[in-house]
Amino acid sequence: MQPHQAPSFQGLTTIRDFIRWTYSRFNQADIFYGHGADNGWDEAVHLVLQSLALPWDIDKALFDCQLTDEEKQHVASLIHQRIEQRIPTAYLVNQAWFCGLPFYVDERVLVPRSPIAELINNQFNPWLQANKVERVLDLCAGSGCIGIACAYAFPDAEVDLTDISTEALQVATVNVDQHELTHRVSPIQSDLFQQLPTQRYQLIVSNPPYVDAEDMADMPAEFHHEPALGLEAGADGLDLAKQILAKAADYLAVDGLLVVEVGNSQWAMEEQFPQVPFTWVEFEHGGHGVFVLSAADCQRYQSAFQAAINKAV
Repeated sequence: MQPHQAPSFQGLTTIRDFIRWTYSRFNQADIFYGHGADNGWDEAVHLVLQSLALPWDIDKALFDCQLTDEEKQHVASLIHQRIEQRIPTAYLVNQAWFCGLPFYVDERVLVPRSPIAELINNQFNPWLQANKVERVLDLCAGSGCIGIACAYAFPDAEVDLTDISTEALQVATVNVDQHELTHRVSPIQSDLFQQLPTQRYQLIVSNPPYVDAEDMADMPAEFHHEPALGLEAGADGLDLAKQILAKAADYLAVDGLLVVEVGNSQWAMEEQFPQVPFTWVEFEHGGHGVFVLSAADCQRYQSAFQAAINKAV
C-alpha cells in the first residue's frame, strides 16, 4: 500500500464487516486513544455507527445490514483520515459524549474527556448541597459540555459558560441550542473573570488549559488537531489555574465550591501552595488532577494566590 492511499474495502458489505475491518486497521496502526475511547474496539464502533448516523444502542441485528456504495466510501474515508492524519474520531463525526449526553464538536474546541463528569453525575456530593445551587459558572467552557451537563444535574440553576475564544463560544452556542437550554445557559465571551459582572455562584467549575511545556512537546499527534489555546498553560501548566484561584473568592457564594482540573500539573500546584488544603478527588472511573476548594479557603488563601501571580510577572 502506498503512503496516504486508502486500502481496498472490497468484500466488505455489512456494518459488522466495517466495524471488524476498522478494528483491525486500528490495531495495525500506531494511533492514540484518549479522545472519548481508550481502546480500538470502542473507537471502531463509535466511528462506524456515528458516521452512519446510528445510535449507540442500535439493535445488534442491524449489524448485518448492508451499506450502500456511498456509505462504504464515506466510512472508509473517515477511517483513512483517522489513521493517516491522526484526526480524533470526535472531529471526524462531529460528535462526542460527556455525562451520557451528545455534544457537537469540531477543531475549534477540545474533545470532551474530563473526569469532572463523574463529579457532575454525583452532583458534586459530598462537597455541595444540590438543592442550594442557584448559579453555576463554567470557566474556559470550550464546547460547553461541563456547564450544560451541570444544567442537567441542577435543573433549577442558571449556568454561565465563559471562554476567551469566540470560536469556542460558537460551538458552545450550538450545543446550548441543541439541548434546548437557552433559557438557563448563557455563553459569555470573557478572559476568565474579566468580562463577567460581579455576582456570586454556588459552584465554579473549570477545566482550563493546564498542559506544561514539557508535556506539550511530547503529546501524540492527535492532540495537535486541538486548539493550542485550550491546552497550553506555561512552563508549569498553572498559568490559568493560578489566575482562577486568585479571583474565585470574589465570585463564590459564602457556601460555594471551586472545582478545577489541572491534570499532571497537580504536583506543581502542591509544591507551590503546600499550605492550601486542596482536596484531590479520587475517581472511581479513572482520572486525576482535579481539586475542590471551599469558598472559605479561596478567601483565606487569596493573598497567597495573588502573590504567586505577582511573583511570576
